[in-house]
Amino acid sequence: MRKILAVAAVAALALTGCGRSTDTGTGSSAAASNPADITVGVAMPTKTSERWIKDGDYIKAQLEAAGYKVNLQYANDDIPTQVTQLQDMITKKNGVLVVASIDGTALKGALADAKADGIPVIAYDRLLRDTDAVEYYTTFDNLKVGKLQAESLLAGLEASGKPKPWNVELFAGSPDDNNATFFFNGAMEVLQPKIDDGTIKIQSGETDFKTVATLRWDAAVAKKRMENLLTKSYSDKDVNGVLAPYDGLSRGILAALKGSGYGAGEKDLPVVTGQDAELESVKSILAGEQYSSVFKNTQDLAKATVTMIQEILGKKTVTVNDTESYDNGVKKVPTQLLDPVSVDKSNIEQVLLDAKYYTADQLK
Repeated sequence: MRKILAVAAVAALALTGCGRSTDTGTGSSAAASNPADITVGVAMPTKTSERWIKDGDYIKAQLEAAGYKVNLQYANDDIPTQVTQLQDMITKKNGVLVVASIDGTALKGALADAKADGIPVIAYDRLLRDTDAVEYYTTFDNLKVGKLQAESLLAGLEASGKPKPWNVELFAGSPDDNNATFFFNGAMEVLQPKIDDGTIKIQSGETDFKTVATLRWDAAVAKKRMENLLTKSYSDKDVNGVLAPYDGLSRGILAALKGSGYGAGEKDLPVVTGQDAELESVKSILAGEQYSSVFKNTQDLAKATVTMIQEILGKKTVTVNDTESYDNGVKKVPTQLLDPVSVDKSNIEQVLLDAKYYTADQLK
């Protein structure tokens, strides 16, 4: 478990952009203009997740505080809607596009139009793939997110006192979200040795990413799969842990488990991980149901993105801290990585309150 001061120091280091830098080279006609004359287009994927609502609110507020106008749009998980929104931003000559995609490969046409018009594009927390039109990427260390989830799962299993081998099931995120692969690969770096040495048993045998992936991060899909796993593989044994990559999926998984009698009587709920520290899941962790989450302070992600926009439009060198990890199939996209934090019942209140992510009243 990390000390809060260490967490703050690492987050501050990430935001400084220490590491390699790259010049923008942007041809944007908005460069070096008065911020009040520039509208920044912000394309968010959905309002069905608390996390994306917060992202939109944070980046809009920080852009407006910096003097920019903001065109914030949500696409409700509909790809054609997001394409239309981007095309409208281009037509209206928004100065920069910040894009959190629904499908990282589905926006190539609109992005090519943005590039042709000299509009810089920043991929926001989801990599835009198969295009040379994306200039920069702001995100968290996604491989580390997966490692933290797996480490938390193992810690929870150890603390549970259940005998080994531990019965564990694996869930991954949406296959059209590049982050989901990083999360899963990071987790498997930690879990695969434990599977190989027999400490962990995947009773279903389902360990391939394509098999365990959850399209659109849909909680209902995760709930149904968990129900099927319980029927197929756990008629005469208990599941001890579940690798869940996102809080929404975690809640669907927990609903399936509770429906099968877990958490009642002497049948303990398994150790279930998560991500994003969504308020409902934070309360679940405090209540001893969901075991953990990975907190990604999206206030800091918004701040890093706004700084990047200011550097781009000011024709300054854009400072990044990773130029190798994020290959989108066409180019390696210069990236600003921030640090995630693992939270569980022992530290979650302090971490979130110190970050001013929630108030004490919200956590009651």
